[in-house]
Amino acid sequence: MAADGQPSAQAAGKADTLARFQALMLPHLDAAHNLARYLCRDADTAEDIVQEAFLRAFRGFADYRGGSPRAWLLTIVRNCHRSWWQARQRGVRTEPLDAGDGEEERTDLPHDEASPEAALLQRAEAGEIRAVLDRLPEAFREVLVLREMEELSYREISETIAAPMGTVMSRLARARALFAAAWKSRQATPGGEA
Repeated sequence: MAADGQPSAQAAGKADTLARFQALMLPHLDAAHNLARYLCRDADTAEDIVQEAFLRAFRGFADYRGGSPRAWLLTIVRNCHRSWWQARQRGVRTEPLDAGDGEEERTDLPHDEASPEAALLQRAEAGEIRAVLDRLPEAFREVLVLREMEELSYREISETIAAPMGTVMSRLARARALFAAAWKSRQATPGGEA
């Protein structure tokens, strides 16, 4: 506080930075969690990754120079995932992460008008899609989630994964082909298992 009882310029600047950060980055919280969830395949770890990403984003917000805030934030999420993965590979985290450890799959809630049968079918299909995506190699799963679920442009994906646009386009085409083949194989197999 300044001597006249008003907030100091430094405090006002911090409040302005916080408000700007919240306005630009918080709308992308769901996208950050979605990407983290698909990359690490564990809801609890995804929450930790997103929390770390938001802390890093806030600390580095002074370095944000405009552009797509979603792409900038998702790049940080991706880097946090890579750090988590490297730490896990070095043995820092000892317990296994298994998506089938009793955790229920998160699905979007059905519309209120949907019948119980329709809601059940919607959840089953969402689970099948998640299972097929989880089996794709990370590089392909990542671009599919960014493009098809988060609806990033090719340019934003290119910025997020730090790859040329041509690489993004070819990786996305390959990812779509792998997904389609896995989906058809899953549907053709009795019991739905690939």
